[in-house]
Amino acid sequence: MKHADKYQIGYYPAPSCQMRWAQKDHLEKAPIWCSVDLRDGNQSLMVPMDLEQKLAFFAFLCKMGFKEIEVGFPAASETEYEFLRALIDGGRIPSDVTIQVLTQCREHIIRKTFQALEGCKTPVVVHFYNSTSVAQREQVFHKSQEEIQKIATDGARLIKELAAEYEGDFRFEYSPESFTGTEPAYALAVCNAVLDILQPTAAKPVIINLPATVAMSMSHVYANQIEYMSDHLKYREHVILSLHPHNDRGCAVADTELGLLAGADRVEGTLFGNGERTGNVDLVTVAMNLYSHGVDPGLDFSNMPQVVEEYERATGMHVYERTPYAGALVFAAFSGSHQDAIAKGMNYREERGLYQWTVPYLPIDPTDVGRQYETDVIRINSQSGKGGIGYLLEKNFGYNLPAKMREDFGYRVKGVSDHAHKELSVQEVYRIFQREYVDIREPLHITESHYQQRDGIQVAVTVRYQGEAHTFTGQGNGRLDAVSNAIRQGLDLDYTLLTYTEHALETGSSSLAAAYVGLQWGDGRITWGAGTDPDISTASIHALASAINNHRRADAAFAN
Repeated sequence: MKHADKYQIGYYPAPSCQMRWAQKDHLEKAPIWCSVDLRDGNQSLMVPMDLEQKLAFFAFLCKMGFKEIEVGFPAASETEYEFLRALIDGGRIPSDVTIQVLTQCREHIIRKTFQALEGCKTPVVVHFYNSTSVAQREQVFHKSQEEIQKIATDGARLIKELAAEYEGDFRFEYSPESFTGTEPAYALAVCNAVLDILQPTAAKPVIINLPATVAMSMSHVYANQIEYMSDHLKYREHVILSLHPHNDRGCAVADTELGLLAGADRVEGTLFGNGERTGNVDLVTVAMNLYSHGVDPGLDFSNMPQVVEEYERATGMHVYERTPYAGALVFAAFSGSHQDAIAKGMNYREERGLYQWTVPYLPIDPTDVGRQYETDVIRINSQSGKGGIGYLLEKNFGYNLPAKMREDFGYRVKGVSDHAHKELSVQEVYRIFQREYVDIREPLHITESHYQQRDGIQVAVTVRYQGEAHTFTGQGNGRLDAVSNAIRQGLDLDYTLLTYTEHALETGSSSLAAAYVGLQWGDGRITWGAGTDPDISTASIHALASAINNHRRADAAFAN
């Protein structure tokens, strides 16, 4: 692209950093979560949520386990003000949930914010901010570093004063907005000046929030900035260091994870990253990444489909099908090799009674987030393979096909999908199996079999084909062998009984048996059949007839 030279680096690396965070390979605990869906998320919508939608979404965020929720900018609009009052006056804020309100460092806005909070019985974080970046100082405010810092400290003094005047449990959060475009040493000076005024204590810690209002650098640069601030903030033991990453570079999750490694304690973000421009950090992904490493995130995503449904209902947005952990297709495997590995991994785990999760291609157990193997993992189309198709048939309907029969069945299913140009449901796969293999009675139908135990098994078998009944006799090592010999000789068929397996389909006195027969014909081709019946011998004879009926040369012979 020919105009790349118009862009220059607009961020400022930390002046000194030991990069201790780079020596860590995972996070050991979950951060404090703060949902800003009702503020950042809502202001990014083409059609913002109405009051009832906001109230319902707030209740759902509480149900999910969020203990800090930013509910809006009450001085910005009447709608925001009314929502806050509806929460307070309606007693809708749980006692263990802290709401957060946002205000600029402007006197009339700060005062209106405290007025909007009057009568709140639960803890409140008053989040105040002003922009500190070079671009904002030079282009928007036309102020010096000293003047910008004074805006922050004046705001801190007024907020502390009003908190003493109003009744309530007020806590404080300060953000140097556009932190990523601010010289770190200057951002540190501003934050420390604010902290000197607020005087955080163990009982009343102060949140210092370092927003990537616009993501400008690679993630390791942001982590270095966070580590620098964490190392040099005053009153650090009484400061909660918070992150607020945006996703302009598509790196918000990485920024968050590295920022937490670098010393941050808290994260502000939204469900599925809904926010202005490219969005905020996706809290679902960050939380589930922790979960996949064995860390309880403290948020409940055990019914992810419901989370998606509630989010889409409230916002009018759509969760993309490949969104990590939540999209409709994130666990779906269409590829034959992937399906085969997943099926074998699941069987390996079940056979050994394993608790630890190590199944190939699945970073977490889909059932942990309310998804099902049978409908969400193994998905069938023309790219699918025998392993996945066979796994679905076994897990849903109990049929455990021989390996070579699975291959034959796989090709038939793929052929149907390819011809129809669509994905096949589990029920459609089952119907194909029934149609192609199970108890096929045309053109050959075995109606009766009578056995005698003499030099092995002797049989008299009655069959119907082309509308006529015939009886053939034969002998074999067992009942199936005897029937097969009688039919093969009586109809002059050239095949060898290649494979025979059987198993119970159900448990209990009324259980069915399933039998599978593979025949190799004189021309080298192999045909398969399956049979079901309470009696295993009858099931095996149904399977034999089905395998014979599946041979095209035999069909042609009958037709003639």
